[in-house]
Amino acid sequence: MDYEEIERKIVQWLKGKVEEAGAKGLVLGISGGLDSSVTAVLVKKAVGDNHLALILPCHSHPQDLEHATLVAKTFGLKTETVDLTPVYDLLLTILPPGTPMARANLKPRLRMLTLYYYANNLNYLVVGTGNKSELMVGYFTKYGDGGVDLLPIGNLYKTQLRGFARYLGIPEEIILKPPSAGLWEGQTDEGEMGITYPELDSILEALENGEADESSPLVLKVKKMVKSSAHKRATPPICPL
Repeated sequence: MDYEEIERKIVQWLKGKVEEAGAKGLVLGISGGLDSSVTAVLVKKAVGDNHLALILPCHSHPQDLEHATLVAKTFGLKTETVDLTPVYDLLLTILPPGTPMARANLKPRLRMLTLYYYANNLNYLVVGTGNKSELMVGYFTKYGDGGVDLLPIGNLYKTQLRGFARYLGIPEEIILKPPSAGLWEGQTDEGEMGITYPELDSILEALENGEADESSPLVLKVKKMVKSSAHKRATPPICPL
């Protein structure tokens, strides 16, 4: 891949979107993971000091905070930390008992509220960190990490992002650690989805090109994931009258 050209296109696209919206800058959440690290670097390249990277722990693993801080220091990001743990815990005391997934999805939705609070205050746009792999199979929380204004890396598969991250100078320990949304202790993306990112990306690319083996159980699994998550990639349907 021509990483230099990809960087140029994304940076110019971000600049154009800020100008088009009459906004002053960009805000995003950084988790210490690969996707948010890559996105944060591109955001700073696009708008310079007119950015804000929010660190939003919510019962988060200490290593995630260390890695978010490492990226911020490495690239000179402007950051603020808002610990959402007390708000999350309070919500669970006033809500009826919920499933593990219902409780877990509160975390990205609280982060979305916080990002838009800052965005409204600063006249910034909210930048999402979703990649193509996650977007295509719906591996994101609706109105959580999916609630954003812009998706600059949404056309890059997860496996492509690792090489791009090395090109941008992201620390190797962030590139190599198992991807995780941090929804619960020990959670990993691949474990939850039941498929590795190399397998997923290979199948998604084959489906796009019409070259997938339709008899493969993994292909059928991925097709089901794509179909069942279609509502996440669309605006709410309006009843025709």
